Amino acid sequence: MFDWMAWTTPVAVFFGCIAVMLAGMTAWEIKQPSVLRKGFLPIATTRGDRLFIGLLTAAYINLAFIGLAGKFTTWFALEQEPSIWISFVASMAVLALVMRRG
Repeated sequence: MFDWMAWTTPVAVFFGCIAVMLAGMTAWEIKQPSVLRKGFLPIATTRGDRLFIGLLTAAYINLAFIGLAGKFTTWFALEQEPSIWISFVASMAVLALVMRRG
């Protein structure tokens, strides 16, 4: 069923983290409903809004990294393409920033 997708360890960890976040946010929302607040984002948001914005941002960071990985090899004279773990860590850091300060 999923033969078309390259299920590498980083991809599985990324999707696993998303599943855990969604389950955790659901439980948190049931236990303690969120309220609107204003952070650095230009709109007032709830936890769910910030999670959605953060996940979109994380996905775009990973896609940009995958698209540019070959060029990074040329630009920085690397022997091989950089590890996808770099984009995973960067995207999770941005997600945490959006969730905390957004």
